[in-house]
Amino acid sequence: MTKTLVIAEKPSVAQDIVRALTPVAGKFDKHDEHFENDSYVVTSAVGHLVEIQAPEEFDVKRGKWSFANLPVIPPHFDLKPVDKTKTRLNAVVKQAKRKDVTQLINACDAGREGELIFRLIEQYAGGKTGLNKPVKRLWLQSMTPQAIRDGFDALRTEKQMQGLADAARSRSEADWLVGINGTRAMTAFNSRDGGFFLTTVGRVQTPTLSVVVEREEKIRKFVSRDYWEIHGAFQAEAGQYPGKWFDANFKKPPPGPDGTADAEIRADRVWSEREAREIADAARGKPATVTEESKPTTQASPMLFDLTSLQREANGRFGFSAKTTLALAQSLYERHKALTYPRTDSRALPEDYLPVVKDTMKMLADSGMKHLAPFAQQAVDGSYVKPNKRIFDNAKVSDHFAIIPTLQAPSGLSDAEQKLYDFVVRRFLSVFFPSAEFQVTTRISTVETGGKKYPFRSDGKVLVKPGWLAIWGKEAINDDDEKDGKNLVVVKPGETVKTESADLKALKTRPPARYSEATLLGAMEGAGKTIDDDELREAMQEKGLGTPATRAATIEGLITEKYMLREGRELIPTAKAFQLMTLLRGLGVEELSKAELTGEWEYKLAQMEKGALSRDAFMREIAEMTQHIVKKAKEYDRDTVPGDYATLSTPCPNCGGVVKENYRRYSCTGKAGQEPCGFSFGKSPAGRTFEVAEAEVLLRDKHIGPLEGFRSKAGWPFTSEIVLKYDEEAKNWKLEFDFGDDKNADTGEIVDFSEQDTVGPCPVCGAPVFEHGSNYVCEKSVPTTAQPTPSCTFKTGKIILQQPVERAQMEKLLATGKTDLLDKFVSMRTRRAFKAFLTWNAEEGKVTFEFAPREGGSKFPPRKTFGKAAPAGKTAAAKKVAAKKTPAAKKAPAAKKAAAPRKPGAGLKPSDSLAAVIGAEPVARTEVIKKLWDYIKANGLQDAANKRAINADAKLKPVFGKDQVTMFELAGIVGKHLSAP
Repeated sequence: MTKTLVIAEKPSVAQDIVRALTPVAGKFDKHDEHFENDSYVVTSAVGHLVEIQAPEEFDVKRGKWSFANLPVIPPHFDLKPVDKTKTRLNAVVKQAKRKDVTQLINACDAGREGELIFRLIEQYAGGKTGLNKPVKRLWLQSMTPQAIRDGFDALRTEKQMQGLADAARSRSEADWLVGINGTRAMTAFNSRDGGFFLTTVGRVQTPTLSVVVEREEKIRKFVSRDYWEIHGAFQAEAGQYPGKWFDANFKKPPPGPDGTADAEIRADRVWSEREAREIADAARGKPATVTEESKPTTQASPMLFDLTSLQREANGRFGFSAKTTLALAQSLYERHKALTYPRTDSRALPEDYLPVVKDTMKMLADSGMKHLAPFAQQAVDGSYVKPNKRIFDNAKVSDHFAIIPTLQAPSGLSDAEQKLYDFVVRRFLSVFFPSAEFQVTTRISTVETGGKKYPFRSDGKVLVKPGWLAIWGKEAINDDDEKDGKNLVVVKPGETVKTESADLKALKTRPPARYSEATLLGAMEGAGKTIDDDELREAMQEKGLGTPATRAATIEGLITEKYMLREGRELIPTAKAFQLMTLLRGLGVEELSKAELTGEWEYKLAQMEKGALSRDAFMREIAEMTQHIVKKAKEYDRDTVPGDYATLSTPCPNCGGVVKENYRRYSCTGKAGQEPCGFSFGKSPAGRTFEVAEAEVLLRDKHIGPLEGFRSKAGWPFTSEIVLKYDEEAKNWKLEFDFGDDKNADTGEIVDFSEQDTVGPCPVCGAPVFEHGSNYVCEKSVPTTAQPTPSCTFKTGKIILQQPVERAQMEKLLATGKTDLLDKFVSMRTRRAFKAFLTWNAEEGKVTFEFAPREGGSKFPPRKTFGKAAPAGKTAAAKKVAAKKTPAAKKAPAAKKAAAPRKPGAGLKPSDSLAAVIGAEPVARTEVIKKLWDYIKANGLQDAANKRAINADAKLKPVFGKDQVTMFELAGIVGKHLSAP
C-alpha cells in the first residue's frame, strides 16, 4: 500500500496536521520521529536542516581572508547538514526514501523560507539521482483543524510553486555570494596592515545599516536655528480663545541644492526676533475682525495589519521589538490558533472570505472579552460586514492575506500575547465600523493697524460621532488630535474681538529624530524612504529592504554584530557602522551602501516568484555585482579612505599638536606650522572600534575601560582596559591592553583613598571598600597612611570572566550579599556565555557564583558554586576560576530524598612539611590555599618580574619541591600534601 509523506516545518505543526487529519484519514500511530497511518506518514523539520555550501574544489581552507582567493563564485552549490539537527535530518530522509512512500507534501510554512527548507531537504534526500517522487504543496493561511483539512483538499502543484522555489533558492545563493565575498573582501582590506578585523556585510543587512547611518549623519551635521512664533489670546463675548499668527502670503520655498525644499520654513515661523516683536506689539490690545469656516470631516479606520505595520505599531504602542512582535504573532498563529498566518505583506482579504469574516465576528461577539464583545455584537446586529474593496480585494492579496483573528477564541495567553491579540482584534473590528465624524472649525482673527494686516489662526476639532474610535476609547486620541482638540468659544457674526495678549515664543529647529524599530521598519519597507501613506506603501513594498518575514532578524543581526545599539526605543549606529559606511563609499561599492539598489533586487525576486524573471538572469547579475565588490576592494591603492572624520579636542600627549581621525588611526598632525611628532593609535584594537567620545577619554585620561567586544587572534572575545603608556625607547606614547594584573599593587606603596567615596562596608572586617586599579579592595587590604601593614584579605576584580562588575552591582553585593543576575560571563573552559549572580560566601570568605533556576522549573535546586568568582586582579584574558563547579548530582531513586550536598574539602590533614607553613590542624582544601597565599604575601614571595610566579623560601621549598612555581600549580601541589585524618 502506498503512502504520502507530509513534511512540516516544526514538530508542533506536524502534531496539528495529525489532529486535523485523524477524523477524515483515520487514527495515526506515534513513532519516535513521525506519525503514521494507512495513508500518511507525517514528520517535520526543526527549521533549516540543510544549508548551502561551495563545492569542495571551491572551498578555501587556508587563506580565505586573502584577496588571492576572491571572488568565490561556484557554478553550483552543494548541500551540508546543519550540525545540531543531523539526527532530525536523518529521520526525515529515512522516511522520504521509503519505497512505500510515493508522494511528498510540502507542509512547511507558506512562504519563501518554508519553500526553501523543504526543497533543500528533498534535494539532499535524493542525492545525485533525485527522489523522483511527485510533490504537492499544502498552503495554509490558518492553523485551525478545518483550515488544515481545507488545505489538503486544495493542494497546489509543483509547477504552481516553481516561481517561489526559484526565488527562494536565488535569495539564499545571492545572500551567500554577497555575504561571503563581501565580508572576506572588506575583512581582507581592513586587515592589510596587520591584525584581523572581521568586517561583516550582507545583501540586506548593510543597506539597512546605511539608512540608519545616513540619518545619524544628518543629526550630527544639523545646525539648530532660532525662530519665533507669536501666540495671541482673543476676548469675545462668550469667552477667550487662542490664536497663532501666520503669514497669509506664504509660499513654499524652492528646492535647495539637494533637490528638496527646506521643511523648516513655514507660514507661522518668524526668523528675526525684531520682526516677531514688531508683530506682537502691533497686535497687542487691538481689536480684530473674525472670519470662520466650519465643515464636517470623516476619518476612516487604518487598514488591516500586515506584519510590518503590526511590528511598527506594536513598537510604538507597547515598545515591543520587531523580533518580539513576530514571535508573539507566530505563537498566536501556531500554538494558540488564534491569528491567521503572520508573515504576510498584504493588508486586504480575499473577496470570497466574507462568510468567514461574518463567522469570526459572531465568535468575537460570543467570546468572554467584555471590553470588545459588545462592539462585535454591534457589528453583527448592524450588518457592518459587507463587500468593500478597501477590505476585500483579490488584487491586493498575494499568497497570504492580512492578519486577522481566526474562528478559535484563545485561552491561556501570556500578558504580551493578550496585548497583541487584543490589538489585532481591535483593528479587525475597526475596519468594519463607520468612519469617525468630526466638525472642524478654522477661525481667522485679523488685526488691522498702521495699514497692515496681522492674521491669527485658531483651529477647533470636535468629535461628533466616534464610529470606529469608540473601540479604542481614549487610546485613539493621538498628538495631532490633542493639538486640534480645542472646542472654540462661539463668536457671533460681525462681532469684533479684542487681542488681550500677543506674546513671543522663542524656539529652535530640531534635528531629525533617530530611527526607532517602528520607523526603521517603515524605512526598510520603502528602501530608505519613510512612507506613512498606506496606499503609497503598497506601491513601494515590492522594492523594500528584505521581506516582512526577515526584517526583524536583519535589525537584530545588526545589533548582535555591534553595528547598532538599542537605547530605549532609539537605534544608534556605532563607530563600527560609520567605519564600514566610510569604507564602502570610499571604495565606490554602491551596491551595499545604497538602499534603493537593494530594493531593486528585492523587486526582482518578487518578479521571479510571479514567473516574470528567470533565475539564471538574476544569478548572473548577482555574480557580476559580487565580482564588482571584490574588484573595488582589491584594486584600491590609496593610503587612506576619504571620509568625514573627527578632530579631537584633547591635544597630542607628546607634542601638544592636533589629533585627527583618519580611516585606520587617530594621528597627531602637529602644531600649526610644525611637523607631526609621529604619535598615533589604532581605531580598532583587537577588532573593536573606538567611538569618538571613547577616543577623547583615552587621550585625555590616558586610560579607559573596562571595554567589551575585543577579539583575540584566535577569535575569542575578551574584555580589557586600554591605556596609553610612554615608551622610553620610542620616545612616544603607545596603546596597550591592561588586563588588571595590578603589577604595582603589592609594592608596599601607600594608597590614598581620601578623594574617593566608599563602595560599601567590607564583608570580612567592616572597613570601607574602595575602587583600586582593576579591583574593589578593602581599605585594610592595602597599605594606607592609617594602617601601613594590611590586615584584611578582601579583594575582588572589576572584570570577572569578561563580565564587567559595575560599581552599582558591587554596592548591591556589599549591601545585600548578592548582585543582580549578570549575563556576560564567559566560561574559560567551554568559551560559552552564562548568567549568574555574584554572592558573598561568608563560610568560604570569598565572592562566589550562584546560578538562577532553569526557566520553566527544574528538578534541581538553584546551583551555587563555592569556587572563587575571580582572584583579585585577574581578568578574562589571563585567569582561571579557582575552583570548578560542583558536579551535578545524579538522579536519586524516587523514594529517597536527595542527599544533602557534601561540604567541600572538610577536615584534611596536612603533611609535616605543609604543617610547618599553615599549622597541623585538619583544614579544608580551600582554606589551605588561602593560608598559603597569606604566607606568600606576608613574606613577599611573589616574583618581582612575574607576579604569577612564587619563589620558595626555606619553609616552602619542601612543599614545592623546587625553587619556583606558578600560582596555577598551587592546587595540584597542595593535593599531594593533604590526606584524610
